[in-house]
Amino acid sequence: MLKVRRMSIAVACALGIPAAVQAQQRSIEPKADDVAVTVTANPLGSSSLFDLAAPASVLQGQGLVLRRASTLGETLSGEPGLAGSAFGPGASRPVIRGLDSDRVRILQNGVGMLDASALSYDHAVAVDPLIADRIEVVRGPAALLYGGNAVGGVVNVIDNRVPQEPVTGVTGAIEPRFGGPDNEKSGAVKVEAGNGRFAVHVDAYGRRSDDLTIPGFARSARQRAADAAGTAQPRNVIPNSRMSSDGGALGGSLTWDKGYAGLAYSAFNSNYGSPIEPAVRVDMKSARWDLAGELRDVGGFIEGVKFKYGRTGYEHREIDAGVVGTVFRNRGYESRIELKHAQIGVFRGMVGMQFNNNAFSALGDEGFVPATNTDAKGLFVYEELPLGDWKLNAGARIDRNSVKSAGGGANVPAASLSALAGTPRFGAAQSRGFSPKAFSFGAVYSLSKVFSLAANTAYTERAPTYAELFANGPHIATGRFEVGNSGFDTERSKAFDIALRMRSGPHSASVGVFYNRFKNFITLADSGVTRDAAGYSSAAGDDMSDAGDGTSQVSTNNGDASRILPESVFRAVSAEFRGVEAQGRFRIMDKGGELDLKLKADYVQATNKDSGQPLPRIAPLRLGVGLEYRFNAWSAGLDLEHAARQNRVSAIERQTDAYTLANASLGYRFKSAGVNWEAFARANNLFNQEARNHVSFVKDVAPMPGRGVLAGLRGLF
Repeated sequence: MLKVRRMSIAVACALGIPAAVQAQQRSIEPKADDVAVTVTANPLGSSSLFDLAAPASVLQGQGLVLRRASTLGETLSGEPGLAGSAFGPGASRPVIRGLDSDRVRILQNGVGMLDASALSYDHAVAVDPLIADRIEVVRGPAALLYGGNAVGGVVNVIDNRVPQEPVTGVTGAIEPRFGGPDNEKSGAVKVEAGNGRFAVHVDAYGRRSDDLTIPGFARSARQRAADAAGTAQPRNVIPNSRMSSDGGALGGSLTWDKGYAGLAYSAFNSNYGSPIEPAVRVDMKSARWDLAGELRDVGGFIEGVKFKYGRTGYEHREIDAGVVGTVFRNRGYESRIELKHAQIGVFRGMVGMQFNNNAFSALGDEGFVPATNTDAKGLFVYEELPLGDWKLNAGARIDRNSVKSAGGGANVPAASLSALAGTPRFGAAQSRGFSPKAFSFGAVYSLSKVFSLAANTAYTERAPTYAELFANGPHIATGRFEVGNSGFDTERSKAFDIALRMRSGPHSASVGVFYNRFKNFITLADSGVTRDAAGYSSAAGDDMSDAGDGTSQVSTNNGDASRILPESVFRAVSAEFRGVEAQGRFRIMDKGGELDLKLKADYVQATNKDSGQPLPRIAPLRLGVGLEYRFNAWSAGLDLEHAARQNRVSAIERQTDAYTLANASLGYRFKSAGVNWEAFARANNLFNQEARNHVSFVKDVAPMPGRGVLAGLRGLF
């Protein structure tokens, strides 16, 4: 009954609009549903969101400017169906419909990031939202185009570092920002120049912030009650949450009427603290080469060819009290080739190939997985069939993945090896091979000029990751001794979603439901035993104080290798995810300015079908309402975002209280010295409410930010 009532509330929020409002039709500046989406959701070219079968969204322009945060996860958090993993201000990865880590694919210009963010919640995504021109999101399975680890969805950060269109003259953008609850000082500049034939792109950015200010205690009331006597109880700030990052890129392309070819080099550096380890900092560096090109109107059966290649060298060092503890490295590449064929009857389509290889290692006391090499090759086909008011699409994909471990004590320092007395933590080298498959079918039906119905169904298989197969060590970010299972089979899912969309002049809305059933869903589960950092089972008491949700333990002895950790074992279970997403924008006044009403809602329910227990860290019912006003050069906004109490929790976690946040924004556009400027200010959490993100592992020691006002200036020339 509770599930039905919550879904009913969400649907009502998106569809409770007066009929008179729906009836208005007139030409206005395109809104989000009119934005063209690139290959992220449609491999045949750009399409309006309204016409896509896949549930997709785009963040760009002023909407992106006002939403930019220090991490990709927090920038997108609050969009329908999206949350952030929020491991403090320095690391937050997008969570889509309750799925995260290796089930959400993070791309940069259509090519995988190849960082280590999917391995651990305290590992940041190697991109800063400051440099993004736009961010595209596909909610639900996108495995057909990007492989089984896109079963939850895809996030594509687009920055045009390899220019794809001719540039004549000089264009660019500049955006300084300052303020907020962490006293942020950041800025980015981008310049593109060309002669119509050759185009150059240059960008640079930097960010500095202090420890994040919060309302009241950093540690929740229940955490403080469980803390040992003498535990520090910081107030009004999250210790060790300051961060800095910088980076830039240089790229160039040769462009012509029917295509382009280009190359770019980019670098990303970040240094941030861990909110659960006061003396631990993460120093991250990533360097990347991108090569991309396209040929259009080739002639004959092949109508067009697209090629993308990215090679990344990634390293981050976990530094404890100035001493390097563990060094994570990832070296790899990803390439894609897409061949668009000439129309065959009424069919339009393409075939594609994808190649990935990455070598990973973690050297040090907290290297809980061995050195590994993962190689993947994929072949996919996609076809579209327009039939009157119908637009159908279908596709299939097959991959071949191999995962090899170095085994032995390759990642374990000599001191630990001697403590293991001849039994290396990771055992003998191992190799596993998988052949995951994916099939999908989608349809869009135009009910009228105003309404359309979109539906998708997909079958997806995902190969286990190297951590799920070979982990065997202490993972301090989760406060667990994690143990993999090299005998896992592929994870399989059957997904379905359907959405009703409306677009009428300045009004747009959508409401949809989704269902995803998994077989062999790989998840961590407590084994009931404890281990010391060397791996020995222990009957001693757990010296880790409960962080409040059972999935995260916060150390009270900060780095002592003899600490006792609860053992968590990767297990394959049956699982079910279902939910609803709704959003709408409606013009309620257009005299003396334009006033729009914005509504949004989402709800996810995730269940371990073997045990009947809810799966952990699932966002609660969320509702949002806002007003956006525009008059001449001025714009202003006011939003309320409510998250319900999460009382549907697994046996190993605790409930999270409800909260409501009020946010406001103000903008002013002007032109000076040939530059189009927009001054903006954003005030978040106006009433300084304590709020804890149920999705976060560290919610009981690191609440969401307190009140803060951030101001900035954006210039386009």
